[in-house]
Amino acid sequence: MNRTEIADLILNRLVSEKEKLKTEFQNSDSGISYFFLDDLLPNAIALQIHDVFPKSEQMVLKKSLREDKYVAAQMNLYHPFLEEVIYAFQDERVVKIVGEICDIENPIADEHLYAGGISMMGNKQFLNPHLDNSHDKDRNLWRVLNLLYYVTPDWKEEYGGNLELWPNGLKNKQITIHSKFNRLAVMATHDESLHSVSPVAFDGYRRCVSNYYFSESPLRDSDRFHVTSFRGRPENKFSDLVLQVDTFLRMTLRKVFKKGIKENPHVYKKDKL
Repeated sequence: MNRTEIADLILNRLVSEKEKLKTEFQNSDSGISYFFLDDLLPNAIALQIHDVFPKSEQMVLKKSLREDKYVAAQMNLYHPFLEEVIYAFQDERVVKIVGEICDIENPIADEHLYAGGISMMGNKQFLNPHLDNSHDKDRNLWRVLNLLYYVTPDWKEEYGGNLELWPNGLKNKQITIHSKFNRLAVMATHDESLHSVSPVAFDGYRRCVSNYYFSESPLRDSDRFHVTSFRGRPENKFSDLVLQVDTFLRMTLRKVFKKGIKENPHVYKKDKL
């Protein structure tokens, strides 16, 4: 299947559940609007996506106090079906209806896959609470939506690797969205959309296809530029302190160097085709 055919299937599911998803997004009981949709694609296709994922040693390991996960954005290095799936979410019809569901005018997909693409997390890997970088790679557009499509069969909630939303801060209980097989989760991104991925507690890999949508305007008038800003989990007070200092230092640097000291490597460099 090519990206247009996959987009047709995604579009049909979104259209069939549009009003329900719109209500869910608008009425999210949190400061972070979200919705999720199960059975996004026929199971056979979702399984195929899982089966063509690269092995961990073929991906980039990002390991630090902030996170521990495998990522990939240079999609021409991997099975071509993965690229077709990723860009199906960037079909203009899919982007348009997601924007309508989330009441966002003219959302813009990111062909460069800045911080998007595919990711994989295994036993004890994690993504600490954080705010996504507020902008695209050129700092021209505002990041407004995060789309996460989970493709690991039989992944149970107790295995970890679940999306967590912290609308009321780290001192209050998080909202957990199970990274269930064939589930699409969509969340708003703004100055207070603190989220994380719970540590994996299973000898297997949770696989995810990721896209971000951007806009010429931020979701909130109060939004301001910020780098990806990490915190420690509530039980890790020391890590939280270190990560807050880390964010302060990186923000200070960005006030001097608008696009950073070095280019973020997590983009699809199509000149390398």
